[in-house]
Amino acid sequence: MLSEKTPATLEEIRTRVYYALHRHPLCRNVQFEIVPTPRSRKGGNWTISMHSVEPDALWEASDIVADIQDAYQLAA
Repeated sequence: MLSEKTPATLEEIRTRVYYALHRHPLCRNVQFEIVPTPRSRKGGNWTISMHSVEPDALWEASDIVADIQDAYQLAA
């Protein structure tokens, strides 16, 4: 069963990602950028480009980002 994603502005998504990464000790230095993309059949219309991810933080940062991507869609 597919649940509907919550609409959010680019700034709201950026803020949520920042605070979620900042809460994890290994992910506090991850630099990222929110990138709008064309809407897909799965409903995604944004992605995150991560920079400066330390090897120990890669899996945690990816999981955090995936959870947020599952919950939010870019508002029109």
